[in-house]
Amino acid sequence: MTLPLLQRFLPACLVLLVLAAASLLLGVGDAGGSEILLASRVPRTLALILAGAGMAVAGVIMQLVAQNRFVEPSTAGTAESATLGMLLVTLLAPDAPVAVKMLAATATALAGTALFLRVLRAMPLRARLTVPLVGIMLGGVVGAASTLIAYRTDMLQFLGTWQAGDFSTVLRGRYELLWLAAILTLVAYALADRITIAGLGRDAAINLGLDHRRVVAGAIAIVAMITAVTIATVGAIPFLGLVVPNLVATVAGDNLRRSLPLVAVSGAGLLLVCDVLGRVIRYPYEIPVGTVMGVVGSALFLVLLLRRDARHA
Repeated sequence: MTLPLLQRFLPACLVLLVLAAASLLLGVGDAGGSEILLASRVPRTLALILAGAGMAVAGVIMQLVAQNRFVEPSTAGTAESATLGMLLVTLLAPDAPVAVKMLAATATALAGTALFLRVLRAMPLRARLTVPLVGIMLGGVVGAASTLIAYRTDMLQFLGTWQAGDFSTVLRGRYELLWLAAILTLVAYALADRITIAGLGRDAAINLGLDHRRVVAGAIAIVAMITAVTIATVGAIPFLGLVVPNLVATVAGDNLRRSLPLVAVSGAGLLLVCDVLGRVIRYPYEIPVGTVMGVVGSALFLVLLLRRDARHA
């Protein structure tokens, strides 16, 4: 990591620690009680950090693979496909452990993402905004299928839980699966140079001696698993993987090895901010983090879009 990036990374880590402390202290119960801290608030804060970092990393990987800055799991059909997998395994094996449901969600997320990339390769024109629109349309079809299945099987309440990111039910023993997202983030960092080269395109990657297909498959697997484990644990979190990589790219560029630590810390910080907002706006009641992130993320996305359009005008 270069000195300018290190000068931004260290303050970002400090801000993350402050936000984590605020998350630990905020709540209706007495924060001095060790049982409340250890059983509820510490797991919740850790879950927010792990999910935020993981989804931000998944977003930046997806953008490199698709070669489009406006793509992330929620605009490529990945999140909707993972939700469909959760629904199917719950219907077929209702007593299956969370790990099995996560594996099923990973398989459907992989299939959905692969279908999205296959559609992109078949498109004659890949305009900047056309690519995410295709992903949103694909996600809409998958989401409609999930809603139909859930409606006919009285599973709409479960479906709504997986579609809205909510950390209010996170307790000790019910979030640990999210540590897999941290492990996958480390794997992504180890493969960062290869993923960056793959993001240059198939021909350029092959000319540089890279097995493009294998690297893209590995990158998609990382994105699918992070998305699946997040949805299986706390539900979908929209826009996080879209806005954070775009904001970080303005200061860190497109080299994944340089930008990935800042992306992970920024994603965790933004999700903590949304959690704090959701807990204070209607205190002592809560607004789900996914709802707050949807509002904040869409606003930031519009700002990024307008600023980019202004630069190209």
